[in-house]
Amino acid sequence: MISTVTTTVITVVTTVSSIYLATSLGLAAVITLIASLATKELVNATDGTRTRLLGRNLDIPIFALLFVFTFILIITVLEVLA
Repeated sequence: MISTVTTTVITVVTTVSSIYLATSLGLAAVITLIASLATKELVNATDGTRTRLLGRNLDIPIFALLFVFTFILIITVLEVLA
């Protein structure tokens, strides 16, 4: 009896911890995406060769974060529909 309760409590705590961690990482990814997009817009508004280079180099993390954002969006929609 005690081992069943202990196993159940451990399972619940682990599940809640992993959901909290996934939510925190998703939020961090979305905030990073917004910051990267804002930085790219500000850099593209200025002149200079270094700023243009920075603007082009920001495309790589922006595309990766867009894929993460799309995945988060799909998972959230599927959770709502299920």
